Amino acid sequence: MHSTLREQAPQTERGRQVPAATIDMFREADLFRVMQPTRFGGFQYDVTFLKDLIVELGRGCASSAWVYALGAAHQWLVANFPLEAQEELWSDDPNNVVFASYAPATKVQVVSGGYRISGTWSYLSGIDHSRWAMVGALFPSDRNDNAMEAGLLLVPSSDYVIEDQWYTYGLCGTGSKDIMLEDVFVPAHRTLLFADASSGKSPGSMIHDSDVYRVPFLTAGPTLLASPAVGAAMGALDSFIEMTAPRTTRGAAKGGGARVAEFAMVQSRVAEAASCLDAAYMLMDRDCRDLMQDIGNPAGLSPDIRIRTRRNQAYAVRLAVQAMDGLNSCTGAGGLFLNSSVQRAWRDVNAIAKHITLNWDSVMTMAGQHMLGLEPKGQY
Repeated sequence: MHSTLREQAPQTERGRQVPAATIDMFREADLFRVMQPTRFGGFQYDVTFLKDLIVELGRGCASSAWVYALGAAHQWLVANFPLEAQEELWSDDPNNVVFASYAPATKVQVVSGGYRISGTWSYLSGIDHSRWAMVGALFPSDRNDNAMEAGLLLVPSSDYVIEDQWYTYGLCGTGSKDIMLEDVFVPAHRTLLFADASSGKSPGSMIHDSDVYRVPFLTAGPTLLASPAVGAAMGALDSFIEMTAPRTTRGAAKGGGARVAEFAMVQSRVAEAASCLDAAYMLMDRDCRDLMQDIGNPAGLSPDIRIRTRRNQAYAVRLAVQAMDGLNSCTGAGGLFLNSSVQRAWRDVNAIAKHITLNWDSVMTMAGQHMLGLEPKGQY
């Protein structure tokens, strides 16, 4: 499938969203069902399996892999909502997929039976292909008077308007547009607090017979955002080798005809990229397996595993950026053109690295705080 995505990548980028035919291809292959509960027609596989799928798709197109990663991961997140919300979403159409903006952009107004909300939410990748959205908001806390807690609300497409502002240099094909809601009522069962999604004790975790729904979402979820970057860089390395092996210099008055593959700098960049990507993949793979093993312990997921996983998610993307910076420096004038697959991957991987969840400067300080015996401050 990644070869098809690679062929379509220029079209996806020009169209600024993943083509409907690509989403249909994912649906026909049941890819969105990977982490959907079996109760609603899914396979409820774990994050290790989904991570590998995303990496493979990313080898063809980072934007397509990014949208797929979020759509598939949100099936897992929806499974943490109360059962009534899951039934509302999937009972009539098990193929429903949700896209989201997690940032708590507004405060809810408490009303009888639920909440009313208004506001604008940004960066909803893939929203054109969804009949539902999840949006972040602040709720009055039941645990702490006069405090607010962040959480999510599920809203159908009839309740929001999409605004297209997605003009970017990277991840151009994700269609990460804004949505606007105006005085919308959301019943209480369509809400989920981040504290519950991150504790392994969400309403949905008590319903489904798999440990995957007890994995804290904010611990494992960023792995699925890092995976398109690692996959895109792997695909770019393949393309670079394919492009460079037969390439010779053009020269001017003299010096033409030299094989580019014989340049020591090119050889070094290829080896460096391969090493970076091997390391990035192995870090993510080990952490996913340790997460699934540790979640079954009676004491739950240890802080050491949670912090290490968050550190390595950001570091895997940092390694992907290092790989792409090296490869992109050796493409020559041909790498200036927008149809260069190596240059596209360079832009996409650097765009992924800007995501706050994968920001190395933020995540590494949190990991350092934990190692030094301090209370970690951040998303872990």
